[in-house]
Amino acid sequence: MPPAPEVGVAVFILKDNKVLFGRRRSLSIGAHTYLLPGGHLEFGESFEECAAREVKEETGLDIKDIELLTATNNLLSDSVHMVAIYMRAHLLDPNQTPQNIEPEKCEGWEWYDLKNFPEPMFGPLREMLLGGFNPFPSDS
Repeated sequence: MPPAPEVGVAVFILKDNKVLFGRRRSLSIGAHTYLLPGGHLEFGESFEECAAREVKEETGLDIKDIELLTATNNLLSDSVHMVAIYMRAHLLDPNQTPQNIEPEKCEGWEWYDLKNFPEPMFGPLREMLLGGFNPFPSDS
């Protein structure tokens, strides 16, 4: 029997027309690529709770206005099926600076313009962005 799909929550944190990305170290999913802050959904947790928890654990940032944007269904290999829930949020305090709280998992966090996003980007996220997905509100 194949393993059950994993559910991950990734967060587009928006600041001054930029998005926060981090380059992951050797993890099973997304090793050595740029990803958004996020992680696995825990049992009983809402998407918003997971987004706030993961962002705090990875970057030290407090976020607000957390909202669901979209989801993707990704078969990454014969043994890895990941459902990615993409959320959007803003900084609770715009003067916060991201910290690399888990240096064993991430090389660091930087703000990038989506017109010039970092490479190598995690495959499913890269495809979504190149396909025209825009995490910014339509009024921005």
